[in-house]
Amino acid sequence: MATLNDWISAARPRTLPAAVAPVLVGTGAAEELGSFRPGHALLCLVVSLALQVAVNFANDYSDGIRGTDAVRVGPVRLTASGGASPTLVKYAAFAAFAVAGVAGVALAALVSWWLLPVGAVCILAAWFYTGGPRPYGYAGYGEVFVFTFFGLVAVLGTTFVQARAISIPAVAAAIGIGLLACALLVANNLRDVQTDATVGKRTLAVILGAPMTRRLFAAMVGLAFLAVLVVGLSHPWCLLGLLAAPLAVDPVRRVLTGASGRDLIAVLGATGRLELAYAVALTVGLLLD
Repeated sequence: MATLNDWISAARPRTLPAAVAPVLVGTGAAEELGSFRPGHALLCLVVSLALQVAVNFANDYSDGIRGTDAVRVGPVRLTASGGASPTLVKYAAFAAFAVAGVAGVALAALVSWWLLPVGAVCILAAWFYTGGPRPYGYAGYGEVFVFTFFGLVAVLGTTFVQARAISIPAVAAAIGIGLLACALLVANNLRDVQTDATVGKRTLAVILGAPMTRRLFAAMVGLAFLAVLVVGLSHPWCLLGLLAAPLAVDPVRRVLTGASGRDLIAVLGATGRLELAYAVALTVGLLLD
């Protein structure tokens, strides 16, 4: 039977910076527009964190029942290991989706009811990433999902619900955060590229192959900092986002020099820390702008 630590591990805490980072910079962009609403920001954070946990449990369930986690390089999954029944893991995902839904309804009541269909699309996209008869995560579109929902939607949505507007710095921040969130997924899929290919899970890493995937990881990290440079031309304080650049050196070096398998687990943690530091530095820049 799975322990509490097993359940916490299944929630994949290393991925949670990808949920916190967009809310931070989205709130900084709202303050730059002169409209910081702490209650709205807190609800955005609850939605983002709950969706991240939900998609992690949903992946555990869907990958487990498909048998794609039978041979696992990363942390043990509850469903595949038999530590918890598939039904229980699915209910854990639904519970997290419910938390996101309640917070989303509260936001819609405060801002606009048109947020409800946006939230519904987010939940459906999270479930069908690995769920349903034709999961798009098995066809190489996972990075599109992450960039769209944990980059553009999360950052710009957080800004909009507070300021009722978006700005050029908000768009640049959304692109940068989305790219780093994608880099996190690319590192994860690079770690699993051999086992995924064996079971027919065609992630982007499987389609491109390991050498190209390594270059893609480095390019995504580099382009995230390029977004800071571009917006810094008109909003100089945003250049503070470059302070996170030293944290990019180690994970990029590891990936480009051939780290594989379990060695990439450290890269995942480092990339998550990079994204969070990038978000904090960029948020400070937006607050000072």
